[in-house]
Amino acid sequence: MARPKSASHELKRDEILDVAAQCFADRGYNAASMNDIAAACGTSKARLYHYYTAKEAILFDLLDRYTQVLLALIGQVQATAQRQNLDERATLHELIRSFLAEYETSATRHRALLSDTQFLGPELSELILNRQRDVVSAVTRFLRQAYPQRVNPINQTAVTMMLFGMINWTFTWLRPGGPMRYTDFADEVIAMLDNGLMKVSESPH
Repeated sequence: MARPKSASHELKRDEILDVAAQCFADRGYNAASMNDIAAACGTSKARLYHYYTAKEAILFDLLDRYTQVLLALIGQVQATAQRQNLDERATLHELIRSFLAEYETSATRHRALLSDTQFLGPELSELILNRQRDVVSAVTRFLRQAYPQRVNPINQTAVTMMLFGMINWTFTWLRPGGPMRYTDFADEVIAMLDNGLMKVSESPH
């Protein structure tokens, strides 16, 4: 009979993933080794193998959990919109704020999602890519509902990628504690969308 996992097993995995994400961000996935991750965790490589059998297993668990978080955020925003009776545009704004609030505390995870999915094997990378496609599809739907006169089947991909282009790379320049807060940047993104995607007839001028 297999020995049951300790109550702290998942907590330890979370700690390992935090450290591994930082190692991947600092060194690059290819350069970071299991020895590096173990040393950064303050443990031995043998102890690290107790939790993960390979570096790829760490990367997959990291991305698997993170993409599930992003999908859960979308579900939470939809539930909030229904509960508070938000209109479509306010719902999109809530989603942008929720994403950026998550990005603020998950910069190394987000960097790994954008840069390191390619290092997974075909089946694992396809699973993560499908999750990313689900996120993109949901955001596209939110945009079309928020700006039905401007976002259509012809331009929806461009508009969606424009939005992700604004928010997805914040880890490269927007630092917590810096002159601009993530909440302030969320307001700037929302203002950019509203001013750029409103119909001319909707403009107060």
